[in-house]
Amino acid sequence: MSARVLERFPAGAPRGSWPAEEYAAARRAEGEPATVVMDLKSDAFLVVVEGFEEDGGA
Repeated sequence: MSARVLERFPAGAPRGSWPAEEYAAARRAEGEPATVVMDLKSDAFLVVVEGFEEDGGA
């Protein structure tokens, strides 16, 4: 499965702040099926669109 990363957010946001979730919600409101995943290696939240094919080929 492939995914396109739209944005990265550090995991150390202030308590009660959810910038990755807010960004993903704004993308969903624009019709893009964005979700938030955690990248443990970089300690960051990623906003991604899954199923993205870069070359568009078969």
